[in-house]
Amino acid sequence: MPIWLIVVIVIIVLLILYVAMTYNKLVDLRNRVRDQWSQIDVQLKRRFDLIPNLVSTVKGYAKHESETLEKVIEARNSYTTATSPHEKMEANNMLTDTLTKLFAVAESYPDLKANTNFLDLQQELQDTENKIAMARQFYNDTVLTYNNKIEMFPSNLIASMFKFKMEEFFKAEEAAKENVKVEF
Repeated sequence: MPIWLIVVIVIIVLLILYVAMTYNKLVDLRNRVRDQWSQIDVQLKRRFDLIPNLVSTVKGYAKHESETLEKVIEARNSYTTATSPHEKMEANNMLTDTLTKLFAVAESYPDLKANTNFLDLQQELQDTENKIAMARQFYNDTVLTYNNKIEMFPSNLIASMFKFKMEEFFKAEEAAKENVKVEF
């Protein structure tokens, strides 16, 4: 067998191995992105399970604050009907905003602020928010790695050949980026 044929066969085998390894890495990263999204989903579900208890506790003290309570429930329901990660991100941002307003309302009721059930629920929600923040960070880190692999040469050739798509980062809504106004 001539030497040039052996060289060609070796190059073809190496090329096939590179394509297979890159493809497998892209699949691994795509699955990690999905896994990280599901971790966020789990924490958001935990938060949504706490919300009805929180709303019913606040309702007993703040009967005339029904508009805020209805917005919290509406925001919670919009998440449950969301189908794509993008829709879920938007619904989550809306819920975060309404929960902030709910806690602002609670500040007006000293008896509510002293209620142990409310305090326990508030603490659980705060813990859940911290877990959501960590899950978002891991998700975005995973998306960054995946998107980099899709865009960088030469793995971008394999990614486009097998139609791997970029993933969206979990972004804070614009209102969350604004400076907080504190007035005394």
